[in-house]
Amino acid sequence: MLEELIVAGFGGQGVLSMGMTLAYAGMVEGKEISWMPSYGPEMRGGTANCITILSGNKISSPILSTFDTAIVLNQPSMDKFASKVKPGGLLLCESGTVLKPSERNDIQVIGIPATAEAMKMKNNKVMNMIMLGAYLHLKPVVSIESVLEALKKVLPEKYHHLLPINEEALLKGEELVNYELREGVMLVC
Repeated sequence: MLEELIVAGFGGQGVLSMGMTLAYAGMVEGKEISWMPSYGPEMRGGTANCITILSGNKISSPILSTFDTAIVLNQPSMDKFASKVKPGGLLLCESGTVLKPSERNDIQVIGIPATAEAMKMKNNKVMNMIMLGAYLHLKPVVSIESVLEALKKVLPEKYHHLLPINEEALLKGEELVNYELREGVMLVC
């Protein structure tokens, strides 16, 4: 098992915490992991991305130029990383913020209205967990249970009261992408 993934968007969208949570969930399951964040000096509002690798074997290098999966949360990230998804890979995007979709037909491109769903949940900070839930439904590289365990380590203790809404968001993402797959009405970003 090897999954090489990039998560990219604006600072403040939960890009780094999504990748870190996935890495911690991999550790919970005894996988080899690598998490490498990258962000501009402006942080919130600037661009941010992180590379997360999950593997059953030792990881030779955390530096990648192509990815099995890209989770993109804004148009600049779509423009920069869509071409870096390996043929046969997955490009998962936030359909409300990505206005010009990838035209590639050699990868699976799926859009999820995570921001709109987070607004319905009255907590826009769970948008990243909605995206993570959708991703894990498509590629179950770790279990939801492991992600919830990881969140206990990623979230500072003063935010542990938010664990239930994060779980709800993960399940909402799973539900959204499952509906799209079942109905054959793919939300292409």
